[in-house]
Amino acid sequence: MARRADEEYDYLFKVVLIGDSAVGKSNILSRFTRNEFCLESKSTIGVEFATRTLQVEGRTIKAQIWDTAGQERYRAITSAYYRGALGALLVYDVTKPTTFENVSRWLKELRDHADSNIVIMLIGNKIDLKHLRAVATEDAQSYAEKEGLSFIETSALEATNVEKAFQTILGEIYRTISKKSLSSDEPGTATIKEGQTLVVGAQETDTKKLCCSS
Repeated sequence: MARRADEEYDYLFKVVLIGDSAVGKSNILSRFTRNEFCLESKSTIGVEFATRTLQVEGRTIKAQIWDTAGQERYRAITSAYYRGALGALLVYDVTKPTTFENVSRWLKELRDHADSNIVIMLIGNKIDLKHLRAVATEDAQSYAEKEGLSFIETSALEATNVEKAFQTILGEIYRTISKKSLSSDEPGTATIKEGQTLVVGAQETDTKKLCCSS
């Protein structure tokens, strides 16, 4: 059956959002996929995902972004959540040092469950709260360099660097995939379809909730 024109894309990349509860993961997701921000947003229950199609390096990429609860009681969904993920955004809150301290635990979990080639970006969110900042940019930057992660600071509230964060990680995933397919005769990842293109900035969006976001 032919796919509709607005569903045409070259690659489908699954990216997961991880980090402590209340660091702003859901608002980063809604800002990127729907250009929305909700001050009253409550903790995500279970898993939510949304998609957006954009152009990356001349290819049309459909980004499928997964957001899960940061609370411990949802740990059971871990392995299924990471399966097939090509990228991960590890988010902490620049006003809460404990959320930054917990980054190493999230990173360990990610490396235990995800593909070894997953592209990881560390994100310090809520930089609009300048007077409350408690985690220095330099500390996070040096941690990211030590662990081999990309790093950016964002404000989902003011839409600062959210687009840039996704464009950067999707570009890195695309380059990783391209290198892999050049150096191997094996077919690429199951999430990749040849003959489609990803454009960063296109407005086609689609949101689905698995379980509920109360």
